[in-house]
This record gives sequence, structure tokens and C-alpha cells, in this order.
Amino acid sequence: METKRIRVGVVEDHPLYRAAVARMLADAPDIEVDAVAESVAQFAARSRCAGSIVVLDLGLPGVRGAAAVMELVRRGHPVLVVSAMADRTEVVGAMLAGARGFLGKDAEGEEILAAIREIAAGRSHVAPKLAAVVLDTSRERNAGARIELSHREAEVLSRLAAGERDQDIAMGLRISIRTVRSYLDRIRDKTGLRRRPALTAYAIENGFVTCPAPDRMPA
Repeated sequence: METKRIRVGVVEDHPLYRAAVARMLADAPDIEVDAVAESVAQFAARSRCAGSIVVLDLGLPGVRGAAAVMELVRRGHPVLVVSAMADRTEVVGAMLAGARGFLGKDAEGEEILAAIREIAAGRSHVAPKLAAVVLDTSRERNAGARIELSHREAEVLSRLAAGERDQDIAMGLRISIRTVRSYLDRIRDKTGLRRRPALTAYAIENGFVTCPAPDRMPA
């Protein structure tokens, strides 16, 4: 009897890397390729397979970072992040948002395939050099009890947790970078958390990061 193949999609905005990953997946005998797209919205429109594992980059146009992970998980897709954005903030944010695995873009093809098979078997897979990041941040964030933030502080925190840089937040909210940093200082004073990974974890765990509104994503 033929073994059921693992259904896998790709969301990656770099054309050459996207094509290379799709080709590697197509060559694997136990994998069936779902949609290959450059954004979460495009993948949602093209996907044919409910519940397919998604190999996801974080630095995408439109919905990105932890928010991209949350949107795909909401749609029922296990997520394997493969991203050059692999510092503390991105790793912690992605895993807390529901990703089942995280690899850097220096991962070999065989490691990506192994991670996909682990996820398909119901397990998680984080590159060993990144796993300690999640543990270290969990210790720090335990100090942060939920506190009240102003509407603008909540907006800034939400965008930080979604992976936006200070300049991105400033552009999105039409305020200066100096003002953004002032809000971040207030948030740090209120939460007692200093580092961006811990703030990202706090935002996700306390509901300050939400999936995109329905009218921004195809059904």
C-alpha cells in the first residue's frame, strides 16, 4: 500500500529561495507540494490542501512575523519557520504564535525535510542553536504580570511583537521614531521587561497580537 504523502506549502518572498525550496519538496518521494506563494494572503488564495504544513519566511510583504504564523495556524496549517530573521525576538515570537518548528536559512535541505517529517509526526523541531533562546526568554517573561496599556502603547507593542522594527512602527502609525521609542520605554517601565524577545512573548501571551482582520485576508 502506498504511504500517504505529506502535504507542504511554501510562503517565501525571495524568488530564488522559494523556487529552490519548492523544487526540493517536489523531489522528495514522501511529499506533495501545495501552494507556493510570496505572501500569506497569496497562499491562502492558492492553497488546495487543508492542514498542509507551511514552510514560512518571516520577512514578508503584508502580514509578517508572528502575525503571519498566527494567521496560518488559525487556518489550520502547522508552520515550520525557515527564516534569516532568527534572533531572539523572531524565534520566541514565532514559537509562541504557534509555529511547530524554526530553522535558520543556513539549514541544509535535509534538515528542512527532517523538520517537516517531525512536524508531520506530531512533534516539534527547533534548530539546536536556537532552542536555548526560547528557554532563556521564558525565564525572563515570567516576571511580567499583565498590566494596563494605553491604546497607543498597545498598538506599538502589537507591532513590535509582529516583527516590525522601530522605523516600521513609526511609518505604520505615522509618528516619529523618537515617539515610538518613548512608548517602548513606557511599556518597559510598566511591564518590567527590557528585551524585545520578552516583550514579544508578553504581547502574544496577553493577547496584544491579533490575526489580521477578515477584510484583509481572503477566506
